Amino acid sequence: MATPTVLIAEQLSPATIAALGPDFNVVNVDGTDRAALQSALAEADAILVRSATQVDAEAISWAPNLKVIARAGVGLDNVDIPAATQAGVMVVNAPTSNVISAAELTVTHILGLARKLQPAHASLAAGEWKRSAFTGTEMYEKTVGIIGLGRIGGLVAERLKAFGVELLAYDPYVSAARAQQLGAQLVSLEDLVAKSDFITIHMPRTPETVGMIGAEQLKAMKNTVYVVNVARGGLIDEAALLDALNAGEIAGAALDVFVQEPPVDNPLIGHPLVHLTPHLGASTEEAQEKAGVSVAKSVRLALAGELVPDAVNVAGGAIDEYVRPGLPLTEKLGQVFAAVADAPIASIDINISGELSEYQVEVLRLAALKGIFTNIVSEPVSYVNAPLLAEQRGVEVRFNVSGEAERYRNIIELQGSTVDGTQVSVAGTLTGPKQDEKIVGINGYDLELPLSEHLLVLQYEDRPGIVAKYGTVLGEAQVNIAGLQIARDDKSGRALSVLAIDSAVTPEQAKQVGEAVSADFVRTVDITEQ
Repeated sequence: MATPTVLIAEQLSPATIAALGPDFNVVNVDGTDRAALQSALAEADAILVRSATQVDAEAISWAPNLKVIARAGVGLDNVDIPAATQAGVMVVNAPTSNVISAAELTVTHILGLARKLQPAHASLAAGEWKRSAFTGTEMYEKTVGIIGLGRIGGLVAERLKAFGVELLAYDPYVSAARAQQLGAQLVSLEDLVAKSDFITIHMPRTPETVGMIGAEQLKAMKNTVYVVNVARGGLIDEAALLDALNAGEIAGAALDVFVQEPPVDNPLIGHPLVHLTPHLGASTEEAQEKAGVSVAKSVRLALAGELVPDAVNVAGGAIDEYVRPGLPLTEKLGQVFAAVADAPIASIDINISGELSEYQVEVLRLAALKGIFTNIVSEPVSYVNAPLLAEQRGVEVRFNVSGEAERYRNIIELQGSTVDGTQVSVAGTLTGPKQDEKIVGINGYDLELPLSEHLLVLQYEDRPGIVAKYGTVLGEAQVNIAGLQIARDDKSGRALSVLAIDSAVTPEQAKQVGEAVSADFVRTVDITEQ
């Protein structure tokens, strides 16, 4: 097997390279040089970037082997997540790497505004001594409003409590109990902007949050308030902020982030009431090292075929060791299901029964869908794009977990229908100390047969001599039968034979087998390892 190639597109810490380990061919490239990036991506299995490299749909199309895009930081504005998902490429970041650094910068800006540090420094640097011009305000007993009480907002709250402030918070996704733990009172956004002496925002940038602090909110604030944004550019309407500052509606602002970065011809630059920094929220040695090491570990997991808890376009999370052996089994059952269906699939129920119900098993849903589409579509299928492929094809997917399992400790069953209404089901389990993969049911027939690479499935009217007939056809084709299971429906008089064979059979050979036994249907299953 070829050594995977990991592309380093920007400057990362030595600790990041060390965390990757010796198992990869590490290639360095200037990610801002599109020609060089295109050439390097042709062989890349993974790419590590920071914020300068644009991993857009075009770049992803240059990388036929790409399995993971890793952003050594929190934001993903430079990664086209929908395009990556469509291509089956995992996207990972380091969501907690900069939280302390960003929280500390927020507090720095709040304190700097309170004591007018930037204009005081500029005045002194200009040879002036104007102490009275820079009289500030204490934090003690002031009200600080925190918009967004997630990781960073929570850390800001914890640090500001030491200053003896009153904390107000607005976050529609945080409980009052959680806010109380942080010493904050949950209020409406309207109350927060009206009552606060300092306001800091810590929300993600989404269509709903862009401009959430606009002219209306700024007019409702005290004219002594200071506003801070160290989160994402555009959460505060920059034009409305400028108007509010010029009109004396607020006392000042501090920004670390901007709608356009770097800001060009931005009138906020040089404004006497605005403190600015060039997107330094994650710019500490500690944050950069944490981010690099975190995504390097994620890349190792992704290239080993594992799910990554920090993957932003995969719903699965960490995999318990008890669940892990079920992943390859479920993928194979998906391939068997698709082969037995032999027609476009309309719906699928993924049923997990038994002791597995005590664990987080959502990942088995991804494994089943990956298996179903592996041999149906031409593009590579992964845990990332398998749900998207189902959605694009209008396949209704349901995931069911039950504590009861008959016959075995655990059963994984795929049950569904094709567009013509045909019902299909496949079930499997793991048995014994070696966790041997067994197929234990097809279309309602009970079986127990080792799951092998090549299977032949036949349904026919049960009568003597059937095995001899299909055995003769396969023998003449030099196809060896390694295992065989026959199940019978006493009510209908029909039987199902599942043959584990040593080599694949051609469509013509399968047709000959079916004709020899007058089969209702013949299905070949050739399991593809990924």
